[in-house]
Amino acid sequence: MHEAEGILLTPILFSDQATEDEVVDSKILPYCSIDKKEKKTVGELEQDFLQALQSFYYEGKAIMSNEEFDNLKEELMWEGSSVVMLSSEEQKFLEASMAYVAGKPIMTDKEYDQLKLQLKMDGSQIVVEGPRCSLRSRKVYSDLTVDYFKMFLLNVPAAVIALTLFFFLDDFTGFEITYLLELPEPFSFIFTWFAALPLIFWLAQVITNAIVKDFLILKGACPNCGTENVSFFGTILTISSGGTTNTVKCSNCGTVLEYDSGTRLITLPEPAEA
Repeated sequence: MHEAEGILLTPILFSDQATEDEVVDSKILPYCSIDKKEKKTVGELEQDFLQALQSFYYEGKAIMSNEEFDNLKEELMWEGSSVVMLSSEEQKFLEASMAYVAGKPIMTDKEYDQLKLQLKMDGSQIVVEGPRCSLRSRKVYSDLTVDYFKMFLLNVPAAVIALTLFFFLDDFTGFEITYLLELPEPFSFIFTWFAALPLIFWLAQVITNAIVKDFLILKGACPNCGTENVSFFGTILTISSGGTTNTVKCSNCGTVLEYDSGTRLITLPEPAEA
C-alpha cells in the first residue's frame, strides 16, 4: 500500500511543479520566454527592434515601454545580432528599407541612394548585396567593396625597403641605433615605439606614395556567374588606371564588366548598337 501511494503521489508533485513553471514563464515577455515553441527567431526580434525605432523616430509614438525596449536590445546582444551595434546611419538605412518594402517610404529615392552610397564609402557591410537586377534601370549589377587585404599587400614592398634602409642606417652609424634599442627600460620601449617604428612607417608611406598615388582596390561578384573579381584604381608612377571606371573581364565566365569606383557598382556594359 505504501509503495502504491508513493507511485500515485509522484505524478501529482511533478504536475504541480510544471503548472507553477508555466505560470512563471507566462509572465515573461515573448522575446524572453524560455519556451522554444513561443520564442521568436532572431530575425523576428530584429524586426521588432527596427519597428520600435521607426515608430519612435518617425511617427513620434512608442510601441513598447523603455523596459521592454531595453530587454529586447539586451536579448539581441545576447544572441549576437549586429543590428543593435549599428551606427545611426546604418539603422536609418535599415528602417528606410523596411518602410519601403511595407509601402510607406520615409525618404525619397534620391535621399535613399545618397545614404546607401555614403554607407558604401564608409565600408558598411549592411548595404552590400550580391548580383541583382534593377527594374528601373533594367540593368544587372553588383556591389563593390574595398579589398583591404590587397591594399595592405601593396604597402609591403615599401615597408621592406624602408626596413632595409633602416638597417643600412644602423650599419652606417656604427650600430648606434642597435645600442639605443638595447637601452634599459623604459628608454628602449620609448625609442622603439615612438622613434624607430614611426620612422619606418613614414618611410614606407613616402615610398608607396611616390610610386602609387590615390590608389584603391575594389572587389565584387560578377553579376553573370558570381565569381569575385578585383580591379585597381589609381596612378602607378605616371600611368593612370583610367579614372573612376574600369573595364574588367571576369576570370571565370569571361563577361566584360564595368567597375565604377564612384557608385561602387559593377554593371554589365550596354551592347553596342548595330
